[in-house]
Amino acid sequence: MSDKEILALYSGLVPFLASTFGQSCEIVLHDLTDTDQSVIAIENGFNSGRAVGSPITDLAQRFIDDGEYLDKDFLSNYSGLSKGANFVSSTYFIKNEGRLIGMLCINRNTGALAALDTALEFFKKQNNLLLDNTEMQENLEVPVVTMLQNMVSRTISDSGLVPEHMSMRDKVAIVHRLQEQGVMKMKGAVCEIAAQLNISEPTVYRYLNKRA
Repeated sequence: MSDKEILALYSGLVPFLASTFGQSCEIVLHDLTDTDQSVIAIENGFNSGRAVGSPITDLAQRFIDDGEYLDKDFLSNYSGLSKGANFVSSTYFIKNEGRLIGMLCINRNTGALAALDTALEFFKKQNNLLLDNTEMQENLEVPVVTMLQNMVSRTISDSGLVPEHMSMRDKVAIVHRLQEQGVMKMKGAVCEIAAQLNISEPTVYRYLNKRA
């Protein structure tokens, strides 16, 4: 097939993709025979101010000069800028027997998304929904019983020993570590600790009074 025949096949994709992605998405087809007037088809060009007959961009020229197309079929989701608007852009390299003959570009205008982000931040601020403490996090899905089991199990695991091979000193240290974590304030903590350390509940209380 000739270069023009191949590009003609891609030309039909331009209105299809524009209709699929919507008006904030610019679709551009470049014919690289003449880089000064490379745009041969475009939809939603008002996003960047381009039209049929516009030249390729500086980045597209760099793709050509650097040979980006030699080992890649496309580049996706890179940053674009035009008329003060920000874009998320992707380029498909159109080749004919290894030669780069054109580019199909998709440029998604993120201006509306940025405005939405700003509005959302304002809403969160007005309704006191901004986080003051980003280091503390509560898991609202885990039942207290499961959380208790996990905390005790994790502390035992962090010691690097299994209860069967622990000395009394090791177990005392774990009981005190769990107390420092506030586990003892949770309902059923003593019973859970005793079960996982293979000791009795009175022993847990006795260990609390020992020095770690």
